[in-house]
Amino acid sequence: MSQKLDALQAALESVLGARIREFKRDRGEITLTVSSADYLEVARTLRDDPALRFEQLIDLCGLDMLTWKDQAWDGPRFMTVVHLLSVSKNWRVRLKVFAPDDDLPVIASVNPIWSAANWFERESFDMYGIIYEGHEDLRRILTDYGFIGHPMRKDFPISGHVEMRYDPQARRVVYQPVTIEPREITPRVIREDNYGGLH
Repeated sequence: MSQKLDALQAALESVLGARIREFKRDRGEITLTVSSADYLEVARTLRDDPALRFEQLIDLCGLDMLTWKDQAWDGPRFMTVVHLLSVSKNWRVRLKVFAPDDDLPVIASVNPIWSAANWFERESFDMYGIIYEGHEDLRRILTDYGFIGHPMRKDFPISGHVEMRYDPQARRVVYQPVTIEPREITPRVIREDNYGGLH
């Protein structure tokens, strides 16, 4: 395993060079962080270079780094993480990229490179509000058409902003402000007589 990781690390460093912002090798996995300006070119190189040959995108997800491990995060807020597999070389890599603007997070779409990114990028857009520039069909995939906000952002309220219900007078579905009052549930422990003892 170590020899294979050594070979992958050498190939990545040789091919990508200075485009690698951060290189991490931990627990038998390699993680690369690149700038958003280099992201698309690096993705294409990872797929096409004969020394790397990452033909398959396994997963793509968004992350909100507002806090990290219960600490305030010092850096760009939104990140996309891509997991890639080389079937021909039998190795994997994780690719990370941060959106440069927290107010309008935009990252290039890798859907033209790996078509498997299509729904993953739509889900990340829907849940986190990350815009994938160049995606030909970027629309919500999990939330309702009129939904406002992005549920997985760490600043989004747990109960949401609006709720929907069927109004019999209007004879249609209507949206209204949330009527659920937040409450704290304290569990009670109730034990029967002779609990755990002999009968």
